[in-house]
Amino acid sequence: MTDQTETDRLLVYADYVCPFCYLGRQSLEQYQESRERRLEIDWQPFDLRRGKRNPDGSIDHDVDDGKDDEYFEQARQNVRRLQERYDVEMAQEIATEVDSLPAQLASLAVKEEYPEAWRAFDDAIYEALWQDGRDIGDADVLAELAADVGLPSDFVREALADDDRRDRLEEHFTEAAERGITGVPTFLFDGYAARGAVPPAQLERLVEGA
Repeated sequence: MTDQTETDRLLVYADYVCPFCYLGRQSLEQYQESRERRLEIDWQPFDLRRGKRNPDGSIDHDVDDGKDDEYFEQARQNVRRLQERYDVEMAQEIATEVDSLPAQLASLAVKEEYPEAWRAFDDAIYEALWQDGRDIGDADVLAELAADVGLPSDFVREALADDDRRDRLEEHFTEAAERGITGVPTFLFDGYAARGAVPPAQLERLVEGA
């Protein structure tokens, strides 16, 4: 008999401003619904804007990252295709002007200090950006999301002002690069990887077949 208290652990590298990370989360939820055993999600932050960041943390949108109008049009088409596949509506297809660094910093703080509330906060960030079109780089928005999941009112603002925590977040970004993570979402299980907003069946093969 299967012990349903056992937990499988899936590492997920993601950036909140990546629409494919949001769509990959929808696929992951569909896969989780089919499982008997619990699946622990171990979020690992990844900064899609890292190559465009100024020393003060702001984004230099003039940096040539090779993503032209044709790239973004193809991305939009892929987003629309996956929306239909996973039966999900979105307020926007891309979010190039939104900086996810504050959201990732707040998420790391919640994961470290209130792990039991992290999944709800993580979901709230994704929904705020992709369902409601809100700016998850705004401290007021993040503080409101934190309060909605039962966290202390000043927790997010304190986390955003914590230089040590910011350094730890940067260490996570560096570790991701050293591990060979070049894009998101990336799902890792027992040494095997799946990249992109892959369908639930592929996530099942990743976890069950490992």
